[in-house]
Amino acid sequence: MNPLAFSPERLARLRSVLAGHVADGGVPGLVALVHRRGETHVEALGGMALDGPPMRRDALFRIASMSKPIAAAAAMVLVEECRLRLDDPVDPWLPELANRRVLRSVASALDDTVPAKRAITLRDLLTFRLGMGAVLAPPGTYPIQAAQAAAGLSPGPDPSPLTPDEWMARLGGLPLLHQPGEAWSYHTGSDVLGVLIARASGQSLGAFLKARLFDPLGMRDTGFSVPAASVDRLVSCHRADPATGALVAYDDRATSRWAQTPAFESAGGGLVSTARDYLAFQRMMLDRGMGPHGRILSRASVALMTTDQLTPAQKAGAEAFFGDHAGWGFGMAVVTARDNVFSPGRFGWDGGLGTTAHADPAEDLAGVLLTTRMMDSPQPPKVFSDFWTLAYAAIGD
Repeated sequence: MNPLAFSPERLARLRSVLAGHVADGGVPGLVALVHRRGETHVEALGGMALDGPPMRRDALFRIASMSKPIAAAAAMVLVEECRLRLDDPVDPWLPELANRRVLRSVASALDDTVPAKRAITLRDLLTFRLGMGAVLAPPGTYPIQAAQAAAGLSPGPDPSPLTPDEWMARLGGLPLLHQPGEAWSYHTGSDVLGVLIARASGQSLGAFLKARLFDPLGMRDTGFSVPAASVDRLVSCHRADPATGALVAYDDRATSRWAQTPAFESAGGGLVSTARDYLAFQRMMLDRGMGPHGRILSRASVALMTTDQLTPAQKAGAEAFFGDHAGWGFGMAVVTARDNVFSPGRFGWDGGLGTTAHADPAEDLAGVLLTTRMMDSPQPPKVFSDFWTLAYAAIGD
């Protein structure tokens, strides 16, 4: 291994600490990958289920919200072809979102609304400023939360049983949380974006992603479901039982919902992938849009995607996600100030089903950690923070 890329001794420390997380029972299994200057190091630790076979390097994981950056890149493919435009209203493709009503406040009754000041745009979807999304309050605090739940639209890990048209129709029946462009609200923008990509391209979202991103990048194992021939590589996903704290299956590999074709291909959280597949996407982004067989995106598009697009006012209320050191580009977080080992300009995102992937252009570093335990809160678990501390510590020069 090139000693200028990583320190072998410090990579051994990375393995040892991650193995400790597995040994103490906190994480049943994981795959960890670090890449720098053409060198890739992969660790597969623990099992694919609580009592399952040993973890494989090519194991398939539900990457949840790590799907969001991929969807944003797909949208920019359509922008570069002028089939979509960042600041055009999305109404022609998504008529369900035309002529919106907006709650006077998040606490308002559903009929206490005012007209939207303007239409929702593609830029709003990419930056999560469309006016729809997760309400950062305990469930049941506000009427809009109950309405989201009743419509089957509450952001969460479970796949939607609705078709895209049904999902959009229900979304169109709810008022916005805030005026388009005024504030950041998590998640829903990516799922709307996926419907927009499908309608604008004339293909299913999965077909478009395969043709324009996955096949050109060699991401052979990435998609919205696992084919029968690959089910043996799918891991189980676990969560902590609220009553006992013991780990139990959220989605068992033997009966997984991800082994079935979904009714709704969720751009916000529906993809399954491997560590090496996701690295292929990260390398394209680090290479400023260049894939192994040609350009996927322009350098300008990648720069735009990985630049913070939010004002301080738009981030207000989302401190759990950004603190005072990060922001949001197109479909992903961007580090804006060094309050950790991460360089400003680092970009990527985590997945609530236990995954994290970020890339740091200043260090030419990419990392992917895929685990079999769901996150318990928006705050990264210790295994995430330890992985990133150790990845940066392993840099060779």
